[in-house]
Amino acid sequence: MTQPGTQPSQAQPSQVPLSQTPRSGNGNGRADASVAIAVENIIKRYGTFEAVKGINFSVYEGEIFGLLGPNGAGKSTLIRMMTTLIPVTSGRAIVGGHDVARESDAVRRMIGVIPQALTSDQDLTVEENLSIYAKLYSVPRVQREKNIKEVLEAVDLTKWRGAQTKTLSGGMRRRLEIARGLIHDPRIFFLDEPTTGLDPVSRIAVWEMLNALKKRRNLTMLLTTHYMEEADRLCDRIAIVDHGKLVALGTPVELKQSVPGSNVVEVQFNRESGAWEGRLRGLPDVTDVQSQSAGVYRVLTSNGSRTTTQLVEMAAGLREELTSLSVQNTSLDDVFVHYTGRQLRDEQVKTVNFIMPPRPGMQP
Repeated sequence: MTQPGTQPSQAQPSQVPLSQTPRSGNGNGRADASVAIAVENIIKRYGTFEAVKGINFSVYEGEIFGLLGPNGAGKSTLIRMMTTLIPVTSGRAIVGGHDVARESDAVRRMIGVIPQALTSDQDLTVEENLSIYAKLYSVPRVQREKNIKEVLEAVDLTKWRGAQTKTLSGGMRRRLEIARGLIHDPRIFFLDEPTTGLDPVSRIAVWEMLNALKKRRNLTMLLTTHYMEEADRLCDRIAIVDHGKLVALGTPVELKQSVPGSNVVEVQFNRESGAWEGRLRGLPDVTDVQSQSAGVYRVLTSNGSRTTTQLVEMAAGLREELTSLSVQNTSLDDVFVHYTGRQLRDEQVKTVNFIMPPRPGMQP
């Protein structure tokens, strides 16, 4: 199920070949489903900087597959290679049975792509944006009109088909982007950070819409995200990517089960002290302790109720006061910390120096 990370001190679950990875709720429920996307030892270099470092995974037909990781982890670079936007340095990606390097046109005709940025023309109406995009894919007029009607209904924008795009809210514009990506009836759908910048209500609405689209159109979806809840709610399987490497792969349940400790006790003391982490690690059922800000500790334990009792007794014995105490189940946040050694973070993407070549005829 998983591919081990780089930290030898962490206990790794047994590895399962990707082609045999168990699946749940993937649309057709068959363990032997056809592979829609196959990524084989793919590498992307910019000069000496290696953005993607030999990643392997498969995406099955009818499932939603998530690439989870922080900004700068290599998720968007992976999507750009799979959608033919940037060349692969080495390795290969097969999308819908076509090699992205040798059969790029065939790949483009069978995929829909939703970029991270909103790219619809704001001065055009909703319908005009969809019509232009359909024409770019040479969708015949009769089919074009039918598709526009269907996708507007699918994303609940029928009432706004004549509205200028610039008058739409952020959530509605995101739904327009999704409709535009569906206008030519793709089999495989790529979404790069589909809910970035949306408020919580709009984000949940997009999740519900994507699930409905997957079932109605039997779409295979691959999405990138750095929202843990989004990956947990949407994805049949998740690959965790960090620093260009695949560090874990499995269903959300499998990934959570791979982390030692079935419960998480979150505790905050009224006085911060460097001694607390050592004391917490000394409790019998504790498997890991994560120190957070403002004196908060996340304690992974195999027995939440017993650890909670021991925490209260320890604080009382030391005449310390507990500010807050709660017991939770293991989350994808804990999975990410387990495999990468730190919390999910936003980091600056490393830039690669680029020198514009001189124009023809100009003196250096």
